[in-house]
Amino acid sequence: MGFFDKLKETLGFDKLKEGLTKTRSAFTDKIEQIITGYRKIDEELLEEIEEAMIQADIGVHTTTRIIGEVRKTVKKEQIESPQALYEVLAQKVADMLGHEIKPLNRAAEGPTVILVVGVNGVGKTTTIGKLAFHMKQAGDKVLLAAGDTFRAAAIDQLEIWGERVGAEVIKQAEGSDPAAVVFDAVQAAKARRADVLIIDTAGRLHNKTNLMEELRKITRVISREIGGAPHEVLLVLDATTGQNAIAQAKIFQEVAGVTGVALTKLDGTAKGGVVVAISAELAMPVKIIGVGEGMNDLRLFAPEDFASALFNRDKE
Repeated sequence: MGFFDKLKETLGFDKLKEGLTKTRSAFTDKIEQIITGYRKIDEELLEEIEEAMIQADIGVHTTTRIIGEVRKTVKKEQIESPQALYEVLAQKVADMLGHEIKPLNRAAEGPTVILVVGVNGVGKTTTIGKLAFHMKQAGDKVLLAAGDTFRAAAIDQLEIWGERVGAEVIKQAEGSDPAAVVFDAVQAAKARRADVLIIDTAGRLHNKTNLMEELRKITRVISREIGGAPHEVLLVLDATTGQNAIAQAKIFQEVAGVTGVALTKLDGTAKGGVVVAISAELAMPVKIIGVGEGMNDLRLFAPEDFASALFNRDKE
């Protein structure tokens, strides 16, 4: 499992805090400013905090749950100081995120198959490239499959990443049957004793029925050729889209059997609070986050580190 250790090591805590600067400014820094204007905890203060959380893309449903828990704690522990409220809120958000690091699933033996899904433009191919890089660094033999045959640009982009990181790309011509590409890739992975096969897929949502059928066909091909595969169905979401990422996640959850989320572009947005919403509202764990353009700006999602960075605390 060296790959997972590698991912965690490549992005230090200070880099994570730096990557969350915009989100912290829009969320926790704003809440601190709100709190300083009050001498006691009252409904008006809680409503202001609630509004700030919703604006930070934590979402109405998740915000309501968190504020409800904060109210219970304030009443039970007879907390009166607004300053103490900040710590209560920080703990409730941390609890909502959970405390367990959930790595990508790996096969017990034979090639691990990772099916990557998500709409176009979220950083899907870049995430595949970075994952391949880290896996190669950890000593894994990696193959990539260009399953998004709908766009020639998608095939070209994956080839560029393959050359950059030293991973062979299995492809066919634009417009080919994606399932045929995946079949070839699975056969190649078995024949060449690859450790990991990462499969790119099309991400058009305007015709959900076609997308559903395509992904089902791909999954059937994979599972027929390798028992228990795909081992991971990784959904890539763009943090800059905020609550729209939740809507995308619900669709892919329905059509693709998602097992984990990779959340990209956290450094470029004030909407990083969506991580809390994804963790609370969807039955799919955030497994990977991206907080920069660099090859090493990708890491396993550690909920406790994220909560500490979000609330500008030192690493626990």
